[in-house]
Amino acid sequence: MASSWTGHRVRLRAIEPDDWTAFMRFADDDGRRGSRLDLPRSAESHRAWAKEQAVAKCHDDRFGLAVEATATGELVGTVGSHRTGPRSGWFECDVMIGADHRRKGYAAEAVVLLLRFMFAERRYHKCLAAIFSHNEASLGLFRRLGFTEEGRLREHVFFAGRHHDLVMMSMLADEFDQRHTMSEP
Repeated sequence: MASSWTGHRVRLRAIEPDDWTAFMRFADDDGRRGSRLDLPRSAESHRAWAKEQAVAKCHDDRFGLAVEATATGELVGTVGSHRTGPRSGWFECDVMIGADHRRKGYAAEAVVLLLRFMFAERRYHKCLAAIFSHNEASLGLFRRLGFTEEGRLREHVFFAGRHHDLVMMSMLADEFDQRHTMSEP
């Protein structure tokens, strides 16, 4: 392992301006974000977003990172912390892997690298994940990682013509350490 940001399958890195084409491809993936339908975006809006992300400052430990396959150097997705409660010691993570790259272990390793950083370096106590109840693949991923279902927000999100439940899952720092270890393997 070359750094804290590199595992066997993935390397986490900053988003670069040239990543915009991969992000545009991910946005076009079928089933993106649990089938939520978003407005079409122009190529220019993807270029502008990637350029903005490349110079964005991390605020209250909220950030997004590119997930790159170590074997090919190809951008395969993103992982990040998008909400935090620094005083109480919690953060919410998310991960997205492009459709062509799923089921290869990229998401699991990216989340473990992120959690190791947030728990061991930033001293957070708890990680939350909010997952659509019908997204069995993501629910399974977080269960395999050791997350526990804390509750369900019934009919909390509206898309595709109806309301959907949101499953709240979490993992505590000591649970992570027992399962994955705080220090690099």
